[in-house]
Amino acid sequence: MKPAALSYRLPPVLRRHVLHFEALIDDAIKTFAQSLAPGAVLLDAGAGESRHRAIFARQRYIAVDLAVGDAAWNYQKLDVIGDLTALPFANGAFDAVLNVVTLEHVRDPALALREMGRALKPGGRLLLIAPQDWEVHQSPHDFFRYTRHGLRHLLEQAGFEAIDIRAAGGYFRLLSRRLLNGLQFFSGGARWLLFAPAALLLVPAALVLPLLEPLDHERNFTLGYLCTARRSSS
Repeated sequence: MKPAALSYRLPPVLRRHVLHFEALIDDAIKTFAQSLAPGAVLLDAGAGESRHRAIFARQRYIAVDLAVGDAAWNYQKLDVIGDLTALPFANGAFDAVLNVVTLEHVRDPALALREMGRALKPGGRLLLIAPQDWEVHQSPHDFFRYTRHGLRHLLEQAGFEAIDIRAAGGYFRLLSRRLLNGLQFFSGGARWLLFAPAALLLVPAALVLPLLEPLDHERNFTLGYLCTARRSSS
């Protein structure tokens, strides 16, 4: 059982505690939407099932994705099926761009970011969220993981400025998440007999570990990063 599935059985406060990265992502997207003017044109680059559309109800939301990542997903809500490395939009068509845990699935992330920058108006804003320590997912379309330094380099090379990069938790939240990931190895067949003992061992530790987060000042161990940037006006 994956942490996301387990979390549905938890109270909302505990769910945010367990799925800290996802909670930070949701908060960052809502804050980004609130900061945009009504009627602003936003590109969700790598939108998947376009689940963020409702958050941008005040803006004009355009969803684009290659629609190959997950066979179980419903891509019918996409506005455009397209490659992030060759966006089918004019220069400066958008006021803002959203790219959420998608850059790891792009074969040429540098080109994809240059394309997002090209599609942005001068001064247009980007919210980028990318993983550093995450399991392989959406195979075989999973290619990269990113450090804060790699993300800054890619953004600068793509013509972005005012770059802010924030770690999504540190070592103890990462360790907590990995303990919960361990529960998936006790599902299916006779292994279900070990699920309850494994949960009794892993879950309490996973719930307590995030309380030690203040000990990690560097946050070099992290699930991923939340980045904001602005396209250079020059």
